[in-house]
Amino acid sequence: MADVQRAVADELDRISPVIDDLGRIFNAAGHELALVGGPVRDAMLGRRHNDLDFATSARPEETERLLKGWGDALWDMGRAFGTIGCRKGDWVVEVTTYRSEVYDPTSRKPSVDFGDTLDGDLGRRDFTVNAMAVLVPGRVLEDPYGGVVDLAHRVLRTPGRPEDSFSDDPLRMMRAARFAAQLGFTVDPGVVAAMTAMAERIEIISAERVRDELVKLICAPYPRLGLTLLVETGLAERVLPELPALALERDEHHRHKDVYEHTLTVLEQAIDLEDRLGGEPDFVSRFAALMHDVGKPRTRRFVEDGTVTFHHHDVVGAKITRKRMKALKFSNDEIDAVSKLVELHLRFHGYGNGEWTDSAVRRYVRDAGDQLERLHVLTRADCTTRNQRKADRLRRTYDSLEERIARLSEEEELSALRPDLDGNQIMEILQIPPGREVGQAYHHLLELRMDRGPMTQDEAREALLAWWASR
Repeated sequence: MADVQRAVADELDRISPVIDDLGRIFNAAGHELALVGGPVRDAMLGRRHNDLDFATSARPEETERLLKGWGDALWDMGRAFGTIGCRKGDWVVEVTTYRSEVYDPTSRKPSVDFGDTLDGDLGRRDFTVNAMAVLVPGRVLEDPYGGVVDLAHRVLRTPGRPEDSFSDDPLRMMRAARFAAQLGFTVDPGVVAAMTAMAERIEIISAERVRDELVKLICAPYPRLGLTLLVETGLAERVLPELPALALERDEHHRHKDVYEHTLTVLEQAIDLEDRLGGEPDFVSRFAALMHDVGKPRTRRFVEDGTVTFHHHDVVGAKITRKRMKALKFSNDEIDAVSKLVELHLRFHGYGNGEWTDSAVRRYVRDAGDQLERLHVLTRADCTTRNQRKADRLRRTYDSLEERIARLSEEEELSALRPDLDGNQIMEILQIPPGREVGQAYHHLLELRMDRGPMTQDEAREALLAWWASR
């Protein structure tokens, strides 16, 4: 506990230019102001950030007036929920009027009632570790629901009955899984029981809000914890049904891997390789790892010789992935990127021991496009065999492929792969106007470029004329 107190004191000293200044401004106007939620929790965990959340007895119009005299820039997109935002230098603050949110059982949006007390405001928050506050400028800790103890025990509990909390805002069930993934905490059995009993309530929440929680969970340090909780409580069945569907019934001879466990392992191994992508959590790479085998349940076939096949699960999986991401309102760019990775995740296995021609390597690069680095990560992560000799062989083989890609890229600028003649040159040589035939000629030259590598202008012209004559 002494360590926690020191961490909090150090963090409050660091952010004192903001909290003390704002505290005096609001107090002078006759209002309470308290640092709340994540910043208080993170201070106790020794984490630092410059985004600070406050709760106040002031109504939004008064908060706006007070912040105008303090900050450099102001915004009020959250006014309907009592929130006014402000930036001053490197600091970003959001000040929200004490409130209480209650969901109508049939509504996707909370109704907002402003409250008058800090304790009442803290009581409506999702978990006790987020229901702590520090009144400023006096720096008095308010912890009416035992958040400090729960933080020490690394457990997630709700301030009141979880059933009441989840009835008010069903998205809090997703947040339980997200915070488990972010903090590495366990979830109180009573909370898990309520999530299981009330899982269907998540269906009243908008796809956008579910998506945002899912992204935060997947980009957290321990996504397996959160995903496992979603599956075990039945929430995944309603927000990402493809995940629990991977838990295929095993045949008595175990002739295929446990696809669900394999998938979670691939996700973790992809995370371990994120230094290749810059080191930051990469949602596209992680979600592709999570979805790469979702086509297997639909394509599983038992063969007479006792083997199990999943033919074309890459193509089927890409279609399933695209459909799910559209339902969750992801952007087209994200959908295209993840779907492409799922569709291409098996391509490397045709490489064998390096039998691919340079033409095949060029096509691999072309088809991956701007997702090539992520495809490298996914393909490497997809090896979960316990046979160390086989794992080492696969790693060496993929090293060889990457070396060939690097060599060809240096020689031929593979990242900008295009025919040796452009559209204008094609039209000039063939004496044809813009149209479908130009596109066909362009495609033919691109295929030749894949097969042969770079050609001179004369060679490309000769090949184009030969193709045109053969038509």
